[in-house]
Amino acid sequence: MPENPPMERLGKNWGGYFGETIEIESVLSGIRRAALNHGWSVETLPTIPGQDLLFLTRSPTSRVTNPRNVYISAGIHGDEPAGPVAVQHLLEKNTWPNDTALWLAPCLNPTGFPRNTRESADGIDLNRDYRQGRSPEVQSHLRWLQKLPAFDTCFCLHEDWESGGFYLYELNPDSRPSLAPAMVRAVRSVCPIESAAIIDGREANSPGVIRPSIDPRLRPDWPEAFWLFQNLTRLSYTLEAPSDFALSVRVAALVNAIQAGLAIGSKPSEPV
Repeated sequence: MPENPPMERLGKNWGGYFGETIEIESVLSGIRRAALNHGWSVETLPTIPGQDLLFLTRSPTSRVTNPRNVYISAGIHGDEPAGPVAVQHLLEKNTWPNDTALWLAPCLNPTGFPRNTRESADGIDLNRDYRQGRSPEVQSHLRWLQKLPAFDTCFCLHEDWESGGFYLYELNPDSRPSLAPAMVRAVRSVCPIESAAIIDGREANSPGVIRPSIDPRLRPDWPEAFWLFQNLTRLSYTLEAPSDFALSVRVAALVNAIQAGLAIGSKPSEPV
């Protein structure tokens, strides 16, 4: 990944994503290799015949009695390649906090990437299926999640093909110290920040930051982040890189945001 990729819009996305694509099997091979090289536990769960989901776990590397628990996911939409590539970069760099236990789902929609489609091969938007759980991908993912402890913080890596800059969603009903300002600052050096007052149809609370409603009655089709919030965490971030920039820019944005969030993240005063 270039240290200072150019921050210029490509002007390719008209009605959808038409930017760079990735060979997802190659990226997943790199993710698995980096994870094993650095001591992560690797697990696979079946979805459709011949297609497994990959899940990674890392224990703290220092002796702590009450480690921070963090979850990261990527690749739930097959036309958002920056997330899995960012995960590979983070695993290869291997600069995780020593006091943190990590659970990582690097690609939740492996059948969408060869088609460059938001949906899975079955035509399902997996990020709207976490209330009903109709798809085999979400069913496998939920089986894995339901075995895990509560998370202090969750990060879901995404892209937005319409956006002019990076932004994020924060679910933080207990008003814990927000990680959003630090993440936005860290991204600003490598990627523009979305400055619109209305982002993705929602009012921005500050440049690049949206704090949406968390009322489950208003969300009939739950995204992954909403299921996590309802079941495993009280602090969740959905990170949205702007797809109309070079892939290297989007990857740098997500990597910087995750590193900033992990660097200042802390455990809540009360358990989830």
